Amino acid sequence: MPKGEYLLDRVKITVDDKRIKSSDLKPYLRQTPNHKTFGIIGLPLALYNLSGSKDNRWNRFMQRIGTPPVVYDSLLTEKSVEEIEKAMSNRGFMEARVEVDTVTKKRKLRVTYNVKSGEPYVLRDVTYNIPDDSLAGFILRDTAYSVIKKGALFDHSLLDQERQRITARLKNRGYYAFNKEFITFAADTTVGNHMVDLELNLLPFPVADTANSDIAYVSHKKYRIRNVSFITEYNPMNIDQRHFVADTVLYDGFTIYYGEKQYLRSSVLVNNCFIRPGQIYSTRNVDNTLTAFGRLRVLKYVNIQFMPIKGEDGEMYLDCYIMLTEGKTQTISTELEGTNSAGDFGFAIGVNYQHRNIFRGSQTFNTKVRAAYESISGDVGGLISNNYLELGLEAGISFPKYIFPFAKEKSRQRLRPTTDLTLNGNFQQRPEYIRIIAGAGWGYKWYSHYNMFRHKLDLIDINYIYLPKTTAEFKQNIDELSVDNPMLRYSYEDHFIMRMAYAFYMSNLRPSAINQSGNIYTLRTVTEIAGNLLYGISCLTDPGRPESGYSILGIRYAQYFKQDIDYTYTFVFNEKNSLALHAGAGIAIPYGNSEMLPFEKRYFSGGANSVRGWSVRDLGPGSYQSMNPTADFMNQCGDIRIDLNIEYRSKLIWKLELAAFIDAGNIWTIRSYDSQPGGVFKFNTFYKQLAMAYGLGLRLDFNYFILRLDLGMKLYNPAVTGKSKWVITYQNFQRDAALHFAIGYPF
Repeated sequence: MPKGEYLLDRVKITVDDKRIKSSDLKPYLRQTPNHKTFGIIGLPLALYNLSGSKDNRWNRFMQRIGTPPVVYDSLLTEKSVEEIEKAMSNRGFMEARVEVDTVTKKRKLRVTYNVKSGEPYVLRDVTYNIPDDSLAGFILRDTAYSVIKKGALFDHSLLDQERQRITARLKNRGYYAFNKEFITFAADTTVGNHMVDLELNLLPFPVADTANSDIAYVSHKKYRIRNVSFITEYNPMNIDQRHFVADTVLYDGFTIYYGEKQYLRSSVLVNNCFIRPGQIYSTRNVDNTLTAFGRLRVLKYVNIQFMPIKGEDGEMYLDCYIMLTEGKTQTISTELEGTNSAGDFGFAIGVNYQHRNIFRGSQTFNTKVRAAYESISGDVGGLISNNYLELGLEAGISFPKYIFPFAKEKSRQRLRPTTDLTLNGNFQQRPEYIRIIAGAGWGYKWYSHYNMFRHKLDLIDINYIYLPKTTAEFKQNIDELSVDNPMLRYSYEDHFIMRMAYAFYMSNLRPSAINQSGNIYTLRTVTEIAGNLLYGISCLTDPGRPESGYSILGIRYAQYFKQDIDYTYTFVFNEKNSLALHAGAGIAIPYGNSEMLPFEKRYFSGGANSVRGWSVRDLGPGSYQSMNPTADFMNQCGDIRIDLNIEYRSKLIWKLELAAFIDAGNIWTIRSYDSQPGGVFKFNTFYKQLAMAYGLGLRLDFNYFILRLDLGMKLYNPAVTGKSKWVITYQNFQRDAALHFAIGYPF
């Protein structure tokens, strides 16, 4: 710092009224100190200070990723005082005053803004001055939803919210030309005792009086939709679209101007349009139409324009033009992998193909073909082959509508559903066995309440695993090991799963919001059932249940119930600091035709999204202690899970973010198995078996995706015997650390 100047070290705001949070006033500060990670690490400033005065590449780089020191400016402090007082006045505290305290220590300075709020002004009465009788009746009937009420603070932000609320409701009732500037307020603060009488005024609509060259005022008019037209070859760079029209089609009262390529059927255009001829104008219908066409992946741009027209009957009408631009229809990509397993080389190649408009209805068709080969050296006597071969095929088609015979047209439009049909098959040939995995699915996805609620229904999902051939030695080993470990046998048996699942997701985080302000919450629940329909049919056709259980096509099918719930709440302190809390639990119960859950449906713990002091599938169940995690991972699964996490996130420099976290959780089995001692869930002991970990993480935030590296350390290990389970008291980095690389936040 130059002599006589100080580094701004800390800024604090105190308010003597609990109705005003100090964090609400921070945006009005005109000078804030350099950011410190976790409030203590001033890395951006330190990096900037490492740069020299010379103009070279190193110094420019350090200055770019760092931040220059914030030198205290008394003029900016005075401006901050003015802005805070103005903000308090707008909140109803018109007598608020701000006192500034400064403390210097060496070459640093700390500033405290002490806000003396005074007695606020409160609304005593609210009246309405609306000359237009039709509007007056509508608005006065709607006052129960008003945000300005008697006894509330005279908060200017509430007045603006009320203007926006009334405007939005009027625009949904046909008042196309209305905007919030037609609503004004008159406040009388002279009534005494810090009371305010407020009057809402609604101004008439100004029109040009050609006879007198003056402005005349008339009542606000409702607008009705006259015509709706589609222009499918819209070019946003060309004002005149007429020469792009090659064909004109009249369909169900709509006009469609096609170009040379009719890439969307007329029925698709009309069914996704909520704006109908003869209807009263509504911004809600406009928004729903934009959302519906935005779901059609074949489209690149969507634009809606209105042209006001006065009819011969004196009423106001709108001609609507929906402008559409086709995007890229087909894409193809390839993937190539190379492997080296203990000197055995292999390769894999994959081809992905996507068509976004396969049936001229914006149906998206996806297919992926993958082939992998690895040559295996050594003695292959008695084995099926001397190589590993895998062939896979996945295909799916997504329809931007319901494919269901009983769904009404209004429900299809309101929910904006998507229907997904999928097929997959996989052939695996290993030296020890040949396995075939096949599956098929039929499901729906839809959104509601401005995408706050998301739903996914898997109406039917089928998984089939078949081992047509195994070596005698492999089968004998499985039979011997499965005496103590029935899960191992089940993983290499033929099995069939036919399931139904419903997933519900709720969040106030908008998908399109890059910088979300305010606290964020998300709730996700998944309910899954399997085998009930097949079991019912089996009981009707064969009442005497065989000892080996019912089967289909000679394969015993699974029957179970599974329920998961996860809730996350993130406190966003500012754009650089946040605190995330997460709680999750799940239970899966086999019954009827199953004595044990399919291995792929069981829970595991540890890993990048669970208790990060353990590697994936390295924790639990309960106090179970694995002797060989590499070979014993089959036993480290369960039927119940609990996850509890807390994580503080703070910006470091540039796009880097630092996180500190504490995790707790584990898995348990419902029944006691000999191969998993200590793994069964018991109400009087499960809380003693919650594993705990702590650690630090680095994140590279690119807004659209996040690269994450977390280092977790064991804190409490329920599997330890013979000494303290609090392993932090005798920490060993090689034994107790786990490093995780992942994409996205853990919760």
